[in-house]
Amino acid sequence: MPGCQLNTAEKIEVAKSLEELGVDIIEAGFPISSPGDFNSVIEISKAVVHPVICALTRAKKEDIDCAVEALKFAKRKRIHTGIGSSDIHIQHKFRSSREEVLKQAIEAVRYAKKSVEDIEFYAEDAGRAHLPFLAQMIEGVISAGATVVNIPDTTGYCLPTDYGTKIKYLIDHVKNIDKAIISVHCHNDLGLATANSILGVVNGARQIECTINGIGERAGNTSLEEVVMVLHSHKDLNLITGINTKRIYSTSKLVSRLMRMSVQPNKAIVGKNAFAHSSGIHQDGFLKHRDTYEVINPVDVGVDKSLIVLTARSGRAALRHRLEALGYTITKDGITELYKHFILLADTEKQIEDHHLQVLFEDFQQQDGVKNSKPSL
Repeated sequence: MPGCQLNTAEKIEVAKSLEELGVDIIEAGFPISSPGDFNSVIEISKAVVHPVICALTRAKKEDIDCAVEALKFAKRKRIHTGIGSSDIHIQHKFRSSREEVLKQAIEAVRYAKKSVEDIEFYAEDAGRAHLPFLAQMIEGVISAGATVVNIPDTTGYCLPTDYGTKIKYLIDHVKNIDKAIISVHCHNDLGLATANSILGVVNGARQIECTINGIGERAGNTSLEEVVMVLHSHKDLNLITGINTKRIYSTSKLVSRLMRMSVQPNKAIVGKNAFAHSSGIHQDGFLKHRDTYEVINPVDVGVDKSLIVLTARSGRAALRHRLEALGYTITKDGITELYKHFILLADTEKQIEDHHLQVLFEDFQQQDGVKNSKPSL
């Protein structure tokens, strides 16, 4: 992702955090692309124990040789090689033919298999590929030794139902598909990466390629925190991960800090507003019963608690809740009168903080209906 590169030391810190989070595979780098990436794969291989360490390559022998060398210290290693599968890529990127690309794909997997047992193959731009040809390519690379087949929606073009149908088509038409794991790799150009990934696993895929905070090329990749919590929330799907969800928020903060890229406030799961309520209607319902406006308990992802944010849209219930949290008690009539002053202040200040409430209350405390238990501020 532009502007978000990490140095080797930072990558190691993230890799250790990912291991604690419980990820199964870490794609640690593209070794032939630069000495820094080569060294990062080596050092990450030394630093973590449990996840499979994966190195990315093109379908070229020199790439694969470089990846094999970079993975020499990995306890569990994988090579991820591949080539374009859509006619757009075959004709305009490679200036080749389906036959030549298919041959190159099979030869690359066969060559990588000589050095590493676990081989993943990516059929780039599979989302726009001719389905019968894609099935032919997947069958060929599995026969050559691929253990995982990656079906990328490289441009984020697919609709969720279409992408799920593609995965189902491969299951139904690739005769040796049972010998490999199907992986989904979705981009977010149209905001559909999470939905496409979920429809992929619902239709039979068993690996989701994703990133913390959804970082990635252009509009980003599938967000780990989103797909994990979708599956966690929809237990009826009977699809589970090994992710320790309570570490999601801290991992998100780490990646954001190291990449110097803030998370948008309304980002699902990890944005600062993900568990914040400012509408009076929502606040009232939430205070009566959390499930009225939250489908995830913030504690489950490592966030301490939900927030009641006081603004001009807030109601009396939220105002009373915040005052009581600060140690103030107030009668029903008192809150009605105080609320008039609160709204005027909220229109001016946009968001009311605790120190605003202290001043507001103390200026008003001598009026009838208000009793003061001095808070500790």
